[in-house]
Amino acid sequence: MVKLIDGRAIAERIKDEVALTIHEFNGPRPNLAIILVGEREDSKIYVSLKQREGKKVGIDTHLYALAAETSEKELLEVIEFLNKDEAIDGILVQLPLPAHFNTDKIISALDPDKDVDGFHPQHPKYIISPVLASVDACLDEIKMSGKNQVACVLYNSDIFGRGLEDVALAKGFTICKKENLSEADLIITALGEPNKIKKEMVKEGVVVVDIGISKVEEKVYGDADFEDLKNKASYITPVPGGIGPMTIAFLFKNVLEIFRRNSDMRE
Repeated sequence: MVKLIDGRAIAERIKDEVALTIHEFNGPRPNLAIILVGEREDSKIYVSLKQREGKKVGIDTHLYALAAETSEKELLEVIEFLNKDEAIDGILVQLPLPAHFNTDKIISALDPDKDVDGFHPQHPKYIISPVLASVDACLDEIKMSGKNQVACVLYNSDIFGRGLEDVALAKGFTICKKENLSEADLIITALGEPNKIKKEMVKEGVVVVDIGISKVEEKVYGDADFEDLKNKASYITPVPGGIGPMTIAFLFKNVLEIFRRNSDMRE
């Protein structure tokens, strides 16, 4: 029977540390700007969660919601404005963006010292991508190393995909192509396609780290069909309750770190 990797429990530990640290500052609070372009349901879910949880830990969030038809020039202007705003500690561009945007160009336009997702090519080393940190934490939680094991990474965004493969490689996994999914000991999936992964597609005892999230008729699904996989996988991150809460917690950890460094500079 499959065991769940409890992302909520891991996230609560991290958020408790963040909230306590902010409380001890006993003064100004960190400020996070969130840019949301378009009406993707999964993106809207993530943004609403970040706003809600930010209030709990003491981080003020500021949402910049833009229409899907927004031009690249307009989006870059918003980013430039936020880069210059000294009141904003961190900036998050919710991905994926609509197809007409050059995502690499948009991310590269961020002030690397404000990029809380850690996607900017020149982001400082103290900023670690929340998604990547969450995957790494999941593997640590179940004490899974990649020695003599194969990982397959499924994704719809090259920015996510490259980083996720790097996490697996750093753990010692060999990366296989998606066509060889059935050979994988570890599957990391970020497709956003509900119940895409079925038991006949995977090997016995596979570990599934499910980053995908989709909303269908008010119900949230991951990429992995949990009910179908529960008697074949050894570990799986549930959706909801797995990677999602963890990415938010690590995001707040990044915002706090930027805020702390900015506070030191102001003193």
